[in-house]
Amino acid sequence: MITTLLVANRGEIARRVFRTCRTLGIATVAVYSDADADSSHVREADAAVRLPGVTPADTYLRADLIVEAARLSGADAVHPGYGFLSENAAFARAVTAAGLTWVGPPPDAVEQMGSKIESKRLMAEAGVPVLSALDPESLSETDLPVLVKASAGGGGRGMRVVRALAELSGQLEGARAEAASAFGDDTVFVEPYLATGRHIEVQVMADRHGTVWAVGERECSIQRRHQKIVEESPSPLVERLPEMRAELFAAVRNAAKAIGYVGAGTVEFLADDTGRFYFLEMNTRLQVEHPVTECVTGLDLVGLQLGVAEGRPLPAGPPPSQGHAIEVRLYAEDPALGWRPQSGTLHRFAVPNVATTFAVPLGAGIRLDSGVDSGSVVSPHYDPMLAKVISVAPTRDVAARALAATLRRATIHGVTTNRDLLVNILSHPAFLAGDTDTAFFDRHGLPELSTPLATEDTVRCAALAAALASAARHRAEARVLGRLPSGWRNVAAAPQVKRFRAGEVEHEVRYRFTRDGLTVEGSPDVRLIAATPTEVVLETGGLVRAFTVDSQGPDWFVDSPAGAVTLVELPRFADPASQVAAGSLLAPMPGTVVRVAVARGERVAGGQPLLWLEAMKMQHQINAPTAGVVTELGVGPGDQVEVGRVLAVVSAEEES
Repeated sequence: MITTLLVANRGEIARRVFRTCRTLGIATVAVYSDADADSSHVREADAAVRLPGVTPADTYLRADLIVEAARLSGADAVHPGYGFLSENAAFARAVTAAGLTWVGPPPDAVEQMGSKIESKRLMAEAGVPVLSALDPESLSETDLPVLVKASAGGGGRGMRVVRALAELSGQLEGARAEAASAFGDDTVFVEPYLATGRHIEVQVMADRHGTVWAVGERECSIQRRHQKIVEESPSPLVERLPEMRAELFAAVRNAAKAIGYVGAGTVEFLADDTGRFYFLEMNTRLQVEHPVTECVTGLDLVGLQLGVAEGRPLPAGPPPSQGHAIEVRLYAEDPALGWRPQSGTLHRFAVPNVATTFAVPLGAGIRLDSGVDSGSVVSPHYDPMLAKVISVAPTRDVAARALAATLRRATIHGVTTNRDLLVNILSHPAFLAGDTDTAFFDRHGLPELSTPLATEDTVRCAALAAALASAARHRAEARVLGRLPSGWRNVAAAPQVKRFRAGEVEHEVRYRFTRDGLTVEGSPDVRLIAATPTEVVLETGGLVRAFTVDSQGPDWFVDSPAGAVTLVELPRFADPASQVAAGSLLAPMPGTVVRVAVARGERVAGGQPLLWLEAMKMQHQINAPTAGVVTELGVGPGDQVEVGRVLAVVSAEEES
C-alpha cells in the first residue's frame, strides 16, 4: 500500500492529488521551485522539498532532483500530475528503479505514446484511423496548410500552423525551441492541418488484471493556440450521433490493449460533423479536464489511479454518465492582445457559489480546482492557468448559464484574465446550440468574443464609484473633522477632480457635494445612495446599482453585476522619470530574451520581427512598430527582463 505520495508537480494539479490523498489517509509531499516557495500547494502538503532555481529546466524537469526528494522525504510513491515529466518514460523508469511506486502507466507505454510519431504508427496497426505524418523536406504548396507539432508533449506548446513554404524553416525552429523548453525534447513532426473539426477525446482507465474502461467522452473544441479553454462531457456532437460513441469506445479499448496500457489516460481524436474521426494522440497521464468526467460519473479518477498503482482491480465496467458538466480554464492572459500572458500579484481571488473544491458536487453545482488564492504571485516561468471552474447540472444549458453567472461575479484583482471571454463564449448562441469546433474564434471573431462585459456606461459609473470610495476613505482616515463631506467649502468652489485610465481610455470625474447631495458634471441623473471606502451605491436613470471597490496603490478594482472594471489612477502631475523615448519597445511581460534578430543601427520595416521573449513556456514575438532605424538595443539572448523595460528603440528616419 502507498503510505506517502510525492507529487512531482505544482499548483492546481498538486492540490487536486493532495485532496484525494487526504480522503484515503495517504501522507503528501510537495516539491517546489524558488518561485513557488509561498505557493498554496506547498502549504497544503505534509512535507515539502525545495528544488533550487526557478525555470522548469532547473526544477520540475529535473528527474534526479525529484527522485532524491522522494528519498529525502520518505515517500514510497510518485504521482507526476500533468505536464513537466508526466509523459517522460525515463523519469518513470528512474522512479521504479529507486524502489518507488510509479502512479502512472508502464514506462514502455509512456515511451510508445510519448512519441506522437511512434504512436500514430501503432494506432494505425491497431486499426485506428490516423492522419499521416509528412516529410518537411518534400513539402509542396499542395500540402499546405500543415501543422508542426512537438512529439513529446502537448498543451499547445511546440505547435505552429504553416500556411506558406517560406515560413516553414522559421516555424520549425520556433517549435523545436518551445518544445525543448517545455518538455526537454525538441523533436517535432509535420502533419496535415485541418482548420475545422471537433476535438473529441475519451477517458481511459485500465488495471493490471485486463480490465479496460472507456469512461465517457469529452469535447474540447474551443481552443486558443491549440490549447483547450472550454471542455465538456458529454460531447454535443456525440450526443447527436449515438452510434459514434460505440465506435469511439471500441477504438479506444483496442488502442489501450494494443500497448498493454495500465492506469489513467486519454485518447484524442479530430472528428467531423458526420462522425468520422482520426487519432491525434494518446496522453499517458491524467488530463487537465478530468473533472468534467468525474462530475458526470461520480468517479474519483485520482483515487482510481492510486488504487490501480497499488494493484487493485477495477469493477467490470464504469458507471453511466448522468447530467452535463462544463469546465473553463481561467488564465492570466489578455485575449485582446494576442493572448498575452500576465504575471504579478493576485491581490484578491474569490469565486462565488462554489459547492466543492477538487471534488464532485452532489447532484449539481459549481466545482473549483484552483492553484491560487488571494495574495498568490503569478510567475512568468510557468503556465498562466489560475484555476478551472466546473459547472454540473441536469442539462447543458443550465450548466452553461450557472457557470457564466459564477464567472461574471468572481472577484479577480491584480492580473488581467480571460474571464470576460469565457462568459461571452458560454452565453453565445452558437455555443448554446452545441455548434462548436476548432475554428470557433475564427468564425465568430475573437475581438467580439473578448469584448469586456462592462459597457462604457458601466466604466464611467465605476470611475465615479472609485472616486467616491477614495473620498470616503480619506474622510474615514482623517484625524480631524472627519465627518465633513469630502471637499467641503463654505463657499462653492471648483469641483473635485479624479482622473483614471481604463485600458487606453482616460476618464475624468468632476463632482462636488452640495446641500442637495452629489452633483456630477456631465451626469445629472446620478444620485448617491451611499458611499463607504469599500462600497458605493448609485442610482442612475432610476436604476440602483452597488459597486464594490478595492485598491492597491494606483490600481482600483470595481466590481458589480454589470461587469468588473480595473482602473489606474493618474497622477495630477506626470513624473519625468517615467517618460520614455518615442519609438521605444517595452517588454509587455516579464520573461527571457531567447533570440535577437537585428543589430543596433540596422534599418527595419514596420512589423518586422526584432526579438523573441519566452514567458510561461511560450515564445512571444516583438515586432518593429514602424519603419526606421534601431537606435537602441539594450538586451541580448539570455537576458531576464521585467515588464516595462525598454527592449529597443526604433526611430523613424527623417525625410531628406
